[in-house]
Amino acid sequence: MSKEQEIIVGLDIGTTKIACFIGMRSDNDKVKILGFGKTESVGVEHGVVKSITATAESITKAVADASDQAGVDVDEVWVGIAGQHIKSRPSQGSIMIPPEHTLIEQEDVDRLIAEQYNTMLEPGEEIIHIFPQQYIVDREPLSRDIPPVGVAGKNLQADFHMVTANVQNLQYIKYAVDRAGLKIKGVVLEPVASAMAVLDDSDRDAGVAMVDIGGGTTDIAVFHDGIIRHTSVLPLAGNAITNDIREGCNILKRQAESLKVKFGSCLVQAVSENDVISIPGIRSQAPREIYVKTLAGIINARTKMIMEQVDYDIKLSGFAKKLIAGVVLTGGGAQLKNIKDLCELITATDTRIGVPNEHLDFESVSYADLAHPMYATGIGLVLYGLEQAEAERCEEKEETRHESKGDHVDIFADMGAIDEAPAPAPKPEAEPAKAKRKKKEKENFNDVVNRFINKMFNEDIDD
Repeated sequence: MSKEQEIIVGLDIGTTKIACFIGMRSDNDKVKILGFGKTESVGVEHGVVKSITATAESITKAVADASDQAGVDVDEVWVGIAGQHIKSRPSQGSIMIPPEHTLIEQEDVDRLIAEQYNTMLEPGEEIIHIFPQQYIVDREPLSRDIPPVGVAGKNLQADFHMVTANVQNLQYIKYAVDRAGLKIKGVVLEPVASAMAVLDDSDRDAGVAMVDIGGGTTDIAVFHDGIIRHTSVLPLAGNAITNDIREGCNILKRQAESLKVKFGSCLVQAVSENDVISIPGIRSQAPREIYVKTLAGIINARTKMIMEQVDYDIKLSGFAKKLIAGVVLTGGGAQLKNIKDLCELITATDTRIGVPNEHLDFESVSYADLAHPMYATGIGLVLYGLEQAEAERCEEKEETRHESKGDHVDIFADMGAIDEAPAPAPKPEAEPAKAKRKKKEKENFNDVVNRFINKMFNEDIDD
């Protein structure tokens, strides 16, 4: 399938919404969204599926809406995963390069990464991502600009960042997707997907912390030198702020959410002392009046707590002083007024709001409203799926090339060509002295080559 024909479906199963995005790579190398569907998330708490049946119904509706818009049938989806059960840990691995590989090959790197999936984990955990940090060849660290493939060496080592998830929670996602009549193409950590949508290569190279504030969780991904260095999922996010408003103002949850979005501010000093909001009463009750400053105080208290945990987590990563590109806030919580200013006050780091407009093809005006922080994960899943599909095609082409040319390059091929050259036809009576001399020289040359090959082979065995 060509790049223009590759269609990817991203499914963001969030705490407050379930969104489906169907996209493909456009001619300008951006992503063209063909279809989009969103529905209320039912059966999900803090990023974890609790009710398989209810979640499956929400998935079915979102996917059906996106499928109708795109005019394509959907059978496979890339799914985002989050939740407090997500954990990360460092890992190390080492392999010996086989004697027949004079240089490190891609299959050696793949074998090293594959062996990390055999790492002993806590009961009930499963690996979902392995991110190489640095490669070491014969105890010599390689710079990030030098890939291990093509380097000469006998031992390949690497440091890894490993992300794990709870097996049961993974199964619940699978059951919900299966019940919706779909198959999971791959599971992607949500901050990894969001980073695909709101960051570029310069951000990752300079050093950046991507903070995705969703409904149930706040996801963090730290990049430096172009590599993902740290991932974390915090159990506090937008829903906690809404619940605080509901309880503090004694109003309905939907009213609290509306107040937060329309009138809320993360900084008390940024609102007027006398501004008042009137909330309709229930049935025959009189309208309730709420001061905007009171609302801002409630929002500030919870948002400050979230940002303090974000700041602590970034410092825990060890890269707090290396974030030249600062902090990028995205997700639905990033739309809160003055949240950028609050983040800068607490983290003492430059902050901006990340929207997925940089990677979207806006030739279709109807999808311009998708350039919103809350859609970063869903669009990022499409981007992630496209990159994986393109990488698979490159691997297939490489395998085809090797099959046609042969995987092993014989360094003595030119010498062998001399051996295979036809000898002059001898005369019936007797072989001329000159022909005998050439034959003897060829035999001596073969002996030299054979001794050289045997010597190299024996040295490799001894090592």
